[in-house]
Amino acid sequence: MQTATGPSDTAAPRRVDALLAHYAESHRDPRNEAIHCVAIPLIMLSLLGLLRALHPWVAYAFVGASLVYYARLSVVFLVTMAVLTAVGLLLVHAMGSQVLPISAALFVVAWIAQFVGHKLEGRKPSFFEDLQYLWVGPLFVLTLLFRKVGIRW
Repeated sequence: MQTATGPSDTAAPRRVDALLAHYAESHRDPRNEAIHCVAIPLIMLSLLGLLRALHPWVAYAFVGASLVYYARLSVVFLVTMAVLTAVGLLLVHAMGSQVLPISAALFVVAWIAQFVGHKLEGRKPSFFEDLQYLWVGPLFVLTLLFRKVGIRW
C-alpha cells in the first residue's frame, strides 16, 4: 500500500519510486531542495519558451513526448504535469514577442541556481548519470508539495 509519502516498505518499489529515491540521494540539503523548488519550474517554463520560439510545434512535440514519459510512471504525475504544462504554455504565449529573451534569461539564471544548489549539496546533478533525471526533477519537486498536502502518487 502507498502512503502520502510514497510506497510502503513491504511493496516492491514502482519504477517512479525508484527514480525518485535515486534522485533524492543528491538532493538532501534543504538549501538545494529550496533552490530546486524555484529553479526547476523556471527551467520548465523557459524550456517551453525556447522551444516555442523555434516553432510552436517543436514545443508541442516536446510536451507530447514528455507526457508519454510521465504516463508510463504515474497517472497522478501525468495529470499534474499536463495541467502545469498547460499553464506554462499559457505563460509562454503571454510573453508574446519577448518569449526568446525572457526564456533565455530565465534558463541561464535558473541553471546557475541549480549548480549553486549542487555545490552546496556537495553532489553532482543526477542527470550527469542519466538524462531521464531531467524529467524526474519536476516530479521530485511535486513530491515535496504532495507530501505537504497529503496527495498520493
